[in-house]
Amino acid sequence: MIQVKNLVKYFGMKKAVDNISFNVEKGEILGFLGPNAAGKSTTMRMITGFIPPSGGTAVIGGADITADSVAARKKIGYLPENAPVYPDMSVYAYLDFCAEVRGFSGENRKKKVEESLEKCFLKEVKFQTIGTLSKGFKQRVCFAQSIIHDPEYLILDEPTDGLDPNQKHEVRLMIRKMSADKAIILSTHILDEMDAVCSRAIIIANGHIVADDTPFNLRTRSSLHGAVSLTLPPTDTEKFISRIREIQGVKEVKILEKEADTLKVRIYPENADTLIANRVISALSENNYEIKSIFVEQGRLDDVFRELTV
Repeated sequence: MIQVKNLVKYFGMKKAVDNISFNVEKGEILGFLGPNAAGKSTTMRMITGFIPPSGGTAVIGGADITADSVAARKKIGYLPENAPVYPDMSVYAYLDFCAEVRGFSGENRKKKVEESLEKCFLKEVKFQTIGTLSKGFKQRVCFAQSIIHDPEYLILDEPTDGLDPNQKHEVRLMIRKMSADKAIILSTHILDEMDAVCSRAIIIANGHIVADDTPFNLRTRSSLHGAVSLTLPPTDTEKFISRIREIQGVKEVKILEKEADTLKVRIYPENADTLIANRVISALSENNYEIKSIFVEQGRLDDVFRELTV
């Protein structure tokens, strides 16, 4: 596993990371989220040995990143922020160089390069100079070097940055497929990406961990979780609200939109565990209300993110 133990980082008098600890098991994809300057990239750089911590350490598969840095880094595949690559090299030459640095030679080295080109959809540009590539292709080249040695542990800082929607989908599928036998930390500011890819999420703000949970459980913290949104024909609003408030488990009713031919309302439960949709439908049916549409809110991660980080 990856064990992060009480990591602290100062830049001058500024404490960028403040006593962060967590574990990541094999088979997990941990989403690492936070606003700008929250300490995400700094934490990931310390975990990979890119910068030394001011305090604490990280243990990668039993190797301490401060006491035995080379052994720890051998086990890591790292995609840094902003895709640092050699612009004057071709894609193939760069990956061949990375494979050599990782200790591969002969046919095995060639095989590793070709596998990385295939996995990262780079075959069409394999002999093109990296400096002439688009931002998305450069990102894929850097991703390819991070997996060329088939590492047990992957640290990915914004892995889909600059990719188009189709490329993002392919990379997300690849990350999920690789997670079966790897521990993966994935930094992102895209909440949809975290929801689509990650089995667990840590949110940090001002250098502190403010949440550590599954995406589903984080969503239940949203004030909208379990709320029922309805569209009905025009009706007596006051009478309707009065009837809804009589339903067990209902906390609040809000009119979202009132038009000549449509009434849109949202009904909030008393708490996240209260399921009110069936009760609402039964009550409206008994009172002969026509329902044009109904939607049960799952909760919104952006609301939760703002509440935790502002």
